[in-house]
Amino acid sequence: MSIDIEEQYDKIYRYCYYKTGNATLAEDLTQEAFLKYFAQNSYMEYGKKLAYLYTVARNLCIDYFRRKQPENLTDELQDTDFIERLEMKSTVRQALQTLPEQEQELLLFRYANELSVGEIAAITGLSRFAVYRRIKSALASLKKLLGEENSL
Repeated sequence: MSIDIEEQYDKIYRYCYYKTGNATLAEDLTQEAFLKYFAQNSYMEYGKKLAYLYTVARNLCIDYFRRKQPENLTDELQDTDFIERLEMKSTVRQALQTLPEQEQELLLFRYANELSVGEIAAITGLSRFAVYRRIKSALASLKKLLGEENSL
């Protein structure tokens, strides 16, 4: 299975952006993920390439938060597009954040990155049935949360 770089780049970027919330940082982490992926020649010959690429991206995001420095907020505040998007999505994001992190990640893989249940299973190490069941459960939880907020 060869990887379509352009298609996967966008998916990895969305994954990193979701994890970090910072567009510039997500671009940097995405580029670094692909650099590490292509630098690892021995893995390119065998194995699940897409799962490996997501694992590299996940580890880079984790490493970023381990060494995270205080951010300068002035750049973010000047981006009015960012603020408008944040306001539009705040209800859904708040509801998503109430879910366990693994469920959040599964929903990101499935709906933001449009991965199949089989691909998600390969990335997470869960069975296909477990992935399907957890996604269904997470969606039910989201519907319940969003339904309660709409009824207020």
